[in-house]
Amino acid sequence: MLQDKKIIVGVCGSIAAYKAAVFIRLLKKAGAEVKVIMTASASDFITPLTLATVSKNPALSTFVKDKNGEWNNHVELGLWADVMVVAPATANTIAKMANGLCDNLLLATYLSARCPVLVAPAMDLDMHQHPSVMKNLKTLLLHGDEVIDAEHGELASGLVGTGRMAEPEHMVSHLNTFFAKKTDLVGKQVLVTAGPTHEAIDPVRFIGNHSSGKMGYAIAEEMANRGAKVNLVTGPTAQSTFHQNITRVDVKSAEEMYKACVEVFDKSDVAVLAAAVADYRPSSYSDQKVKKKNDEMQINLVKTTDIAASLGKHKKDQQIIVGFALETENEVQNASVKLSKKNFDFIVLNSLNDSGAGFGHDTNKIRIIGRDNNNKEYELKSKKEVAIDIVDEVVTHINN
Repeated sequence: MLQDKKIIVGVCGSIAAYKAAVFIRLLKKAGAEVKVIMTASASDFITPLTLATVSKNPALSTFVKDKNGEWNNHVELGLWADVMVVAPATANTIAKMANGLCDNLLLATYLSARCPVLVAPAMDLDMHQHPSVMKNLKTLLLHGDEVIDAEHGELASGLVGTGRMAEPEHMVSHLNTFFAKKTDLVGKQVLVTAGPTHEAIDPVRFIGNHSSGKMGYAIAEEMANRGAKVNLVTGPTAQSTFHQNITRVDVKSAEEMYKACVEVFDKSDVAVLAAAVADYRPSSYSDQKVKKKNDEMQINLVKTTDIAASLGKHKKDQQIIVGFALETENEVQNASVKLSKKNFDFIVLNSLNDSGAGFGHDTNKIRIIGRDNNNKEYELKSKKEVAIDIVDEVVTHINN
C-alpha cells in the first residue's frame, strides 16, 4: 500500500527520534518517497545527515535555505504529501498543533497540509497522562488527525508505563491499514442524509429540531475519503464540506429531502440516513407572518413522508441501508423495532441519557444493532472517530 506514496515525516526533539531513522528506512523499503522536516531540538537527538541519508532527501528544518533567498516552501510541502506523520510528536509540538501555533517549518507545513496527518506521541508516563496533553490529543482528533497510540514499556526515565512511541514496524502497519481503507469504497455510490428539516409555519417560523448535521457530514467525508462518490442531502446547517467526491444537495423540508433522496437512491449502493427528519409538518402554510392574537395558538399537524420506510420498502438485495435512532427510554427495544420495520441492514443507536452524545456535541456514543441482534457498543468518541466505526461496519456488510 505504500508504493509511490509521498510521505512527510516530522521529527521532534525526543529520545525516540532515533526510531525515526528506522521508520523512514522501512517506508523507503516499502517504496514510499519520504521528505523529513525536523524541529530545531530534534537535531540534539539525531543528526540531519542521518535522516537525509535514509530518506534520500535533505532533512529540512528552517524556512531559509541559503543567503541567496532560496527557501523551503511549507505550502508546497503540504500540497506534495499524501500523508504527514509526526513521529516522534512531543508534548510541546502536540500543544502547538492543537492550538494553531506556528513558530517553525514543521508547524507551518502542518497548518498548510491538505493531506491526512498522523501523530505518534512520545513522552514520559506522567506527561502522557497529564490532562492538558490528553485534551490536546483529543483536539487533534476533532481536527480530523489520527493518533498512533503510544505503547507500554520501559521509558527513558526508567519508569514503566504508556508513553513510548509506537515501534516503527507498528507505524508502518498502521499506515498500510490507513491507505487500504482509502480504497475500500472505490466505485461505490453512497447517499448520506444530514442535519434537521425545517417545516414552515409562515415565512418567519418553522418546526425543527436541534440537529447540527455534524454526524452526517463526518460520515459523508469518511465515505468520500475511502473513495466513494457521495450524494449528501442536507437540511439547514452551518456545516460545510469541500471534498471533491461529495455532491451536496441543500434542502429545507422533509418533502424536499424525500424527493432528493428518491432521485439518487436507485443508483446508490449504500444509504446512510443520519438526518433528523421532522415527523410532522403544519397542515397549512401562511404566506404572511401569523400575528399574535390570543393567549393560545393551535397549529394542526400532519405526518411527513417517512423517508427511511419508503426507501426501505424499495430496497434491492444488494443495497445497504443504515438507519439512526435517537432515544430517551427503552433505547435498544425501540431501535430494534425501527430496524425491522424500516428494513435497515443495521441501525445506529444513541441515547440522550449518555453525556456527550446526541445533538450539538462534537462527540457521540453509539451502539450498532444488526439484523441478527448482534449489538456492538462503543465508548464516547469524537464524531469523526464514530464515523470511522460506522463506515467500517458498512464495509463489513459489503464484504459479506
